[in-house]
Amino acid sequence: MAGNEWINGYLEAILDSGASAIEENKPAPAVTVRDRGHFNPTKYFVEEVVTGVDESDLHRTWIKVVATRNTKERSSRLENMCWRIWHLARKKKQLELEDIQRVANRRWEREQGHKDVTEEMSEDSEGEKGDVLGEAVTLDSPKKKFQRNFSNLEVWSDSNKEKKLYIVLISLHGLVRGENMELGRDSDTGGQIKYVVELARALAKMPGVYRVDLFTRQVSSPEVDWSYGEPTEMLSMGDDDADVGESSGAYIVRIPFGPRDKYLRKELLWPHIQEFVDGALAHIVNMSKALGEQIGGGQPVWPYVIHGHYADAGDSAALLSGALKVPMVLTGHSLGRNKLEQLLKQGRQSKEDINSMYRIMRRIEAEELSLDAAELVITSTKQEIEEQWGLYDGFDVKLEKVLRARSRRGVNCHGRFMPRMAVIPPGMDFSNVVVQDDAAEADGDLVALTEGSSPKAVPAIWSEVMRFLTNPHKPMILALSRPDPKKNITTLVKAFGECRPLRELANLTLIMGNRDDIDEMSGGNASVLTTVLKLIDKYDLYGQVAFPKHHKQSDVPEIYRLAGKTKGVFINPAFIEPFGLTLIEAAAHGLPMVATKNGGPVDIHRALNNGLLVDPHDQKAIADALLKLVSEKNLWQECRRNGLKNIHLFSWPEHCRTYLTRVAACRMRHPQWKMDTPADELAVESSLNDSLKDVLDMSLRLSLDGEKTSLNESLDMAATGDNPEMQDQVKRVLSKMKRQESGARDSDADKKITDMPSKYPMLRRRRKLIVIALDCYDKKGKPEKKMINAIQDIFKAIKLDLQIARHTGFALSTAMPIQELTEFLKSGNIKVNDFDALICSSGSEVYYPGTYMEEGGALYPDPDYASHIEYRWGSDGLKKTIWKLMNTQEADKSGRSSNAIEEDVKSSNVHCLSYMIKDLSKAKKVDDMRQKLRMRGLRCHLMYCRNSTRMQVVPLLASRSQALRYLFVRWRLNVANMYVILGETGDTDYEELIAGAHKTLIMKGVVGKGSEESLRTTGSYLRDDIVPGDSPLVAYTNGGATSEEIINAIRKLSKVEM
Repeated sequence: MAGNEWINGYLEAILDSGASAIEENKPAPAVTVRDRGHFNPTKYFVEEVVTGVDESDLHRTWIKVVATRNTKERSSRLENMCWRIWHLARKKKQLELEDIQRVANRRWEREQGHKDVTEEMSEDSEGEKGDVLGEAVTLDSPKKKFQRNFSNLEVWSDSNKEKKLYIVLISLHGLVRGENMELGRDSDTGGQIKYVVELARALAKMPGVYRVDLFTRQVSSPEVDWSYGEPTEMLSMGDDDADVGESSGAYIVRIPFGPRDKYLRKELLWPHIQEFVDGALAHIVNMSKALGEQIGGGQPVWPYVIHGHYADAGDSAALLSGALKVPMVLTGHSLGRNKLEQLLKQGRQSKEDINSMYRIMRRIEAEELSLDAAELVITSTKQEIEEQWGLYDGFDVKLEKVLRARSRRGVNCHGRFMPRMAVIPPGMDFSNVVVQDDAAEADGDLVALTEGSSPKAVPAIWSEVMRFLTNPHKPMILALSRPDPKKNITTLVKAFGECRPLRELANLTLIMGNRDDIDEMSGGNASVLTTVLKLIDKYDLYGQVAFPKHHKQSDVPEIYRLAGKTKGVFINPAFIEPFGLTLIEAAAHGLPMVATKNGGPVDIHRALNNGLLVDPHDQKAIADALLKLVSEKNLWQECRRNGLKNIHLFSWPEHCRTYLTRVAACRMRHPQWKMDTPADELAVESSLNDSLKDVLDMSLRLSLDGEKTSLNESLDMAATGDNPEMQDQVKRVLSKMKRQESGARDSDADKKITDMPSKYPMLRRRRKLIVIALDCYDKKGKPEKKMINAIQDIFKAIKLDLQIARHTGFALSTAMPIQELTEFLKSGNIKVNDFDALICSSGSEVYYPGTYMEEGGALYPDPDYASHIEYRWGSDGLKKTIWKLMNTQEADKSGRSSNAIEEDVKSSNVHCLSYMIKDLSKAKKVDDMRQKLRMRGLRCHLMYCRNSTRMQVVPLLASRSQALRYLFVRWRLNVANMYVILGETGDTDYEELIAGAHKTLIMKGVVGKGSEESLRTTGSYLRDDIVPGDSPLVAYTNGGATSEEIINAIRKLSKVEM
């Protein structure tokens, strides 16, 4: 057993229930409590504690202490044990107090949120009864017959066959492949892997689904099989009855991110998530184009939905959903807040220790972001909605019902949103399940199979199980789970051991994973197995309990079949079972069930009605339920028939039909451009314009050498040739250029070629993009002159390498609004048209100098980007709530009320609320504000910027980093070909700009002070959970770097292979 876990566990039990409650009538060890006539309180205390403990390891330790001859050493050991108990008790009380306070604070914050929402909604004249959050919410009675109520939803059917949808699933951690899955290899490669692979296969066979991509991590490590390094793997062809195209079907797509040669556990993947997003985005953009050529009539076929599985994939799906403007769906599988609550209740680890081990706060933030972005959250049970998702800031059962009701009536929700929750039980593949009819299940059937056949005809796992049993033909009580304390196997063994009638009627088979040596197992699992073995010995269950050491995944159906042949029962006695997939597997093989009444089995029992539910803490109830099913043959047959009759409710076709029905009800979105992307006839003019610019650029360079030709002649010769149709195109373009450039002179040869207005941005012709995102501001938030100097140095650096300069453009990314930015650039004699793109107001607006311009020459923002980031933007509700949360009514010494913020109208726009920070000490941190806004149903991206002098609020999926992904989707400039130049610090969105598939150059000594100290409160996730510690994609220059040093750093980054 590892370390001293056993002593912690038993001392904790002693403190919780007292020594006498653990074991009665235990003879006390022969230790005198008096030494030379003097009473020793330390000895006495430890004696009393250890007296009642029936645990061999602890008992052996106690014996060693007693056997110590040296009195001083013995006393010292006893005293150490005493201090250990005292320290554990003190630590546990401290953690309990912290937990109580945390829960109380959270409850108070939730109530405040309810109060604020109710007040705002009650102002509506249209408000109706039922819109008040304080009213009780009536939930469906658990006694109602199980059914899927789609209300007015149109159920997915064969009529959707012509849709040809493209669906994206994401499951990042663990080892994912289609065949020979290594389930149980480690904690990351478990049931979720099997679930997502089978879901992908099943969806691809549904009418209307053309292609399904399952994204995961590419692992090219000697630690794992080579197959996990393959970029793609076909899982299945598409619908057999449909026209199968070359790209149809289900595929695993492995995206490389993080260290290429290491297999990382899921807790270490967080800093590399954005790199995955960029890699997945590149695949989706390319695949959408390919599918458009195959089935879309030349138009891209964008994903119908992006579905994230678990927190890491949910975080990725949210970012991809924002970059592509497509709906997102989330399945949590297991939730971080629920795990944190359980670990804190154990009282062994502080929140800081838990976070350090499990990166739990980063996981929770990812789940919160997923809730912000998701249109639909799929759960396995109602219990998951109410008891697990209900712990999150971003989901409130009551508020969700109110907002849904108001939305249906067309009543204003004031910018508040809640994701819809849908209970869709996991599907199962029953194609390989062979169930004998009732007639074949006569008594003696197993005898005929095992004794009348050759050994080869009997499955090997049957022989492995039956070798433990004296009479293997008795009904088998089957339990199949990991030897985890939560699975409550020890209570099951006690129930079986203490019920004589049950022991006489049945055998017990425990399939507890695979093991070689108990001592090599983790502390919890080893403890369970050790206890099970002791209980078997205590109740003398030899010949009545089977517990094989090994089994393969392919053996599991045979184990169920063996239990069915003996007219056995399947049991899941877990304290809490989130869903209970094994219960469905057992029912498919004709086994009745006994299951815990806590969690998913309640919903399964409601659907199948094939067994009994019990309190997992009630040992007698477990024994009685098992005895009832084993002894009453009519009841056993009825439960068996019910299970087989209703099992189709958990089949993959049923799951996928419900899934697609729910997804179809989401608000469907996909990229739509108000200005068409160059294609067909537009492409001719556009490409001509590009070619003309190249020729003009060449002619200007030649003219500098002294020989100047006519521009028109150059264009005619270079672009038209003998094609009359092409000549007409050139004439139209030339006439437009002449109008735009009236008054220009040949002496303007040194004028930048990008000054020429164009219908389409130069971005789409660039191979590389230098994105300057230096946040240099003084104490008042005004841009510093050294930002100008840095920009000029970067320009000079790029010109030093003609090969890079030829196809490289520039973009500027800043928190400043466009007017202030242009004035600032003008003050440094930098032309706006030197940039291909300007990302302004913290990513809320994108401009293309020389392209999107009004008649007066003023720039106007990209309208497509504005519609792209509109999702869940509720500016009115945000304005009121932010003002109320940030500005207190407390009076200062002079008696005047003080405000922390003041609206900055000049820096605000349609998608950016900007505020001046009047008192930074009163301003709440970003994660604190985010929590409060989520509790009120408000979704946004909030940040401090400009040296903590401004707070800006932009739409949820808008940011400076997301704007780069938009440029990729819109203009096909791959994020991997972008170079983001930053300082050592910056605005609170600075960390997002470091990570990703782009190259990052950090210039030291340029940015003096940023706003990052306003980002996180104590106990939040850490910077290391966002930014990779040592990445080949990040380079640095020292303070005062020259142009040569800058271009050398860029050259070095350009050589990094992705």
